[in-house]
Amino acid sequence: MNRKLKPRKGISYAKWGYIFTLPFFIAYIIFTLTPQLMTIYNSFFENYRSGLKQIGPNFVGLQNYVALFTPDKTGMVGMLKYFGNTVVLWIMGAVPQIVVALLLAVFFTSYRLNIKGQQFFKTVIYMPNLIMAAAFSMLFFTLFSPVGPINQVLLAHGIVEKSVNFLGIKISVRILISLMNFLMWFGNTTILLMAGIQGIDQNMFEAAEIDGANSLQVFFRVTLPLLAPILVYTIITAMIGGLQMFDVPQVLTNGKGTPDRASMTMVMYLNNYLGTSKNYGMAGAISVILFLVSSALSLVVYNSLSRQYKN
Repeated sequence: MNRKLKPRKGISYAKWGYIFTLPFFIAYIIFTLTPQLMTIYNSFFENYRSGLKQIGPNFVGLQNYVALFTPDKTGMVGMLKYFGNTVVLWIMGAVPQIVVALLLAVFFTSYRLNIKGQQFFKTVIYMPNLIMAAAFSMLFFTLFSPVGPINQVLLAHGIVEKSVNFLGIKISVRILISLMNFLMWFGNTTILLMAGIQGIDQNMFEAAEIDGANSLQVFFRVTLPLLAPILVYTIITAMIGGLQMFDVPQVLTNGKGTPDRASMTMVMYLNNYLGTSKNYGMAGAISVILFLVSSALSLVVYNSLSRQYKN
């Protein structure tokens, strides 16, 4: 009798994919997801220190959120003011950063110019990103202090009659903070965009050149549409980083957001509750609001900028 051979089962390697990704999910749950959930949980509690006395934790519902949007004695809503400061500082630093990085990326990757030594230029423009933000801020604080080199040069050339307090003028402080963020991050953005452009098929550029397209037409009709996914990622990450801006204005203004709290950001505002009063409930509420705002803006930017290349 002929025996029917049973088909042998194929070897499945799918389980190894789950095994290799398991450490990431374990670390994410322990060090990211759990703290996030605890932050949301704590935002509904009154939990702070008054001198040596610990108040709470007492459940207060949405009272912390209401307090954040309640005007103070001067009629100012701190949450809105500091959020506005953060957005202004981000726009002043991020817009030039993305524009300059995009221009440099196109310049260095141009097949017409065929620039040599790209690795050298990548290293040079990325170097400011290696400097600690605190050290960068201290450098600018020294340069632009009333007795710093910048004031000495201005006085020596008769441009000003007395030292200028750059750190006491609203617009100059914002410009300095934005300039530092620009210098620290434009190199990283340039490298990301260069990688995106180099991933585009060169035949697309050659075809456009054969069709008689000039440099601007190639940029707007070939480079920019095909670079859209990387550009969207860059803008969203820059926006999230901008909303979390802390170290540069914290060091430059000694945590006070001078002048008149015009340079105090959302995370500096949050840090005030964590640093002095240990008000974990209010800090948690600010964190939740910052998370919701970041998520909403990211979705808006993603849907707005990715619509073109999705079609």
